[in-house]
Amino acid sequence: MSLTIRTSQNVSVAYEPASVGDRILAAMLDYLVIFGWTLLVFGIPARLNLTPGTFYVVVSLFPIVVYDLLSEWFLNGRSVGKIAMGIRVVMLDGSQPGLGAYLLRWLLRIIESVAFLGGVVPIITVAANGKGQRLGDIAAGTTVVKLKPAVSLDDVLIRPLPENYVLQFPDVRLLSDRDVGIIRQTLRQGDGWVIGRTADKIKQVTGVQSDLPDRAFLETVISDYQFITTQ
Repeated sequence: MSLTIRTSQNVSVAYEPASVGDRILAAMLDYLVIFGWTLLVFGIPARLNLTPGTFYVVVSLFPIVVYDLLSEWFLNGRSVGKIAMGIRVVMLDGSQPGLGAYLLRWLLRIIESVAFLGGVVPIITVAANGKGQRLGDIAAGTTVVKLKPAVSLDDVLIRPLPENYVLQFPDVRLLSDRDVGIIRQTLRQGDGWVIGRTADKIKQVTGVQSDLPDRAFLETVISDYQFITTQ
């Protein structure tokens, strides 16, 4: 399954849900951050031969308890581990989650923690769900997606154009290389609905009017952009 994400250029693009492996590695990196914090706040008193009081212990443990919630809220759906792995929390429609969604994910993480069946619950849920969702994601209507789709040869190689090629849509010069890469990815995935939405957004961004079928229109946009940028 792919998810439609709207870029800063207001163009829709399908992204791939993060794999179980991506999410496990991200979680492991987050655990390293938490471990580092624990060493810092409890190691310093130990080195100074001090006995931390109850208040100090509670205050020191609080960031560990709310780490996932606060990091995803303040870092736009990411944590340190997710940033490192290039993944992010989004709503299923590709929109930005609100605090309520992050809160639901955080609360249900307790059920999915290592204390419950050795952490097997979220792994099974993500693998079997088909949308990359654990229990918290299902409740919150979110999932985790890869922010950097894999690059194929189609993204880096220029297909030769006929010598007598005629430019059809000059305004495609308003697009960026990133936009054109998104169009290529959309065409490769072949989802008719996503292709239609992408074609509509390209027309809005460039002001181009065309009666061509959506796929033919996007293919022409790619050819025109290549023609303009290689002249």
